[in-house]
Order: sequence, then structure tokens, then C-alpha cells
Amino acid sequence: MFLYTKDAPKGDLRKVYGETLVQLGEKDPKMCVLDADLSTSTKTAMFGNKFPERFFNVGIDEQNLIGVASGLAYDKDRVVFASSFSMFLTGRAWEIIRQHVGYNELPVKLVATHTGITVGPDGASHQMNEDMAIMRAIPNMRVIVPADSNILKKILYKVYETPGPFYVRLTREKFPIVYPEDVEFEIGKGFVLKEGKDITIVAVGLMVSHALDAATILKEKYGIDAEVIDPVSVKPIDADLIAESAKKTGKVVTIEEHSTIGGLGDAVLEALSTKAPVPTMKIGIPDTYGESGTAQELLRKFELMPDQLAERIYKFLQKVG
Repeated sequence: MFLYTKDAPKGDLRKVYGETLVQLGEKDPKMCVLDADLSTSTKTAMFGNKFPERFFNVGIDEQNLIGVASGLAYDKDRVVFASSFSMFLTGRAWEIIRQHVGYNELPVKLVATHTGITVGPDGASHQMNEDMAIMRAIPNMRVIVPADSNILKKILYKVYETPGPFYVRLTREKFPIVYPEDVEFEIGKGFVLKEGKDITIVAVGLMVSHALDAATILKEKYGIDAEVIDPVSVKPIDADLIAESAKKTGKVVTIEEHSTIGGLGDAVLEALSTKAPVPTMKIGIPDTYGESGTAQELLRKFELMPDQLAERIYKFLQKVG
């Protein structure tokens, strides 16, 4: 079912996002899209060029972005997509999202680009490593993290069709295709991308392909057979799938391009604490800010490259036995 190989072609999540907005706009004459002066980067400009009467650029004012989006969505028959860089969309406008979008369960679909350290040269001020933590804390908010552009398209259609608010986390960088074009996505349902017996690796977003590469290294270098899971949906998370795997392997490692505080790792630990408590290690960005550099340089600095992941997982297994 899954396409991934070490040399898999790379997909452009932002481009697919823009193209899918246009497709959804063609089928729904009420749907609106908003941006905060970054529509060229987020690719919402594609929708704006096609449907200028339903596209609103509010300028560099993310709190107003959420206010206008909420106003448009108050009849709940109109789906509204709102986008910006993750740092500004979730960081600057969090209280407005909580009060207007979450509390009222409005059909506002928040799609953030430029997440995590792979924003790269823009540096710590633009590298949002806390967004999953703060967004999944909002009642009624669903948090989705696509691993590639193929599943993103299915996610966007599902998000459009499902009432209520969502947060979808996209990366700036292009990363390998993992899923076939005909993949089916259900909210709260994950995928076992590789079966294994010695340890469970749970990863989301761009870390999914790195986790698969790390699993290959673990097998070839150490003879360790790792199972790899992509939950896709961090909230709600597929607790049953992860617990079933944990019971089989007896150990779990989580990998995310996000702070190890409050993100995927903690969501998995919360699920396992009642369903399958096993030794667990969280891998991600430590309790620190990012810095300027290329995406690849920063992934290596924070030990998130496949060879580094394999080494860290091996050491974890040596420690817990």
C-alpha cells in the first residue's frame, strides 16, 4: 500500500494545499479563504486569483484574521480556511482562536505553514515548535499533521466535510512521498507503515520518512525489527492502534519536529498510561529555541536525521533491555 522508499520523490505540501483550496472552492460557492499578508508563501494566493470575491487578505494582523474568519463562519453553513505561518497563526492569535473558534465550534479550518525548525534561515523568531501543544489543549480543536502531499489532499477534503474547527500543520520543506494517491484518511485513525516486533516508533509529519529510514538502519546495523506508525491525527490520536503495537513490542519511541513538551510524545504517553504502559522515549526539539541554518543543518543539530535517530533508539533499547 505504501510507496515510500529511500529514493522516493518529494512532495510540496504548500502547493497541494493551494491547489486543493481551488478544487474545494469550485464545488462550494460559499467557501472563503483568508490570509495575513503571506498568501504567496502559504499558496492561498491560488484561491485568491481564482475567487477574488471570496478571498480576504487582512494584512499583518493575525488576531483580526481569526476574528474575520469567525464572523464569516458564524452561520456554520460556510466553511472558512485561514492560513499564515504557524508562529503567527497559532502564537499571536491563540486567545482569539480559543474564544471564538474553539468555544463556538465554528467551521474554521486553520492551516499553518512554516512549522518547526525546518523553517531554517528565518531563525528562532519564526520556528514554531510549540504549536501542537497549545492547539491540542483547546477544547473542540482537532490537530492533524500530514506526512506527505498525497495524504494532505485527503486530509483537506475530510477537514472540509467535517463540522467544527481543525488545525493542520504543514512544513515549508519538501519531503518524500510516503502514501499512494488513493490513500483513505479517517480522523483519529493511524497507519502501520512497517510491521516489527522489537520496538514501536510513532512519528508524524516530515519525521515519518526519517522514522522509516531509521527503521531500515536499525535492521541492517543492529538486527532490530522496528514497527513504524503514523497516527496522522495527533488529536484525536489512535490510542488503540498505538497500544496494540506497544503490547506487541513492549517499547515505544516517539519522533516529532516539535518540542518534546506537549506534542506527539505526550499525546502518546497519555494514551499508553491507561492502555499499555511500557518504557517510552520522546525524541524531538528539547526545551530550547531554534536557530538560523538550513533545514538539514538544523535537523542534524537536533539529532533528527535517520542515522542519529537509529543510534538514539539503539541506546534506548540497550538501557531498558
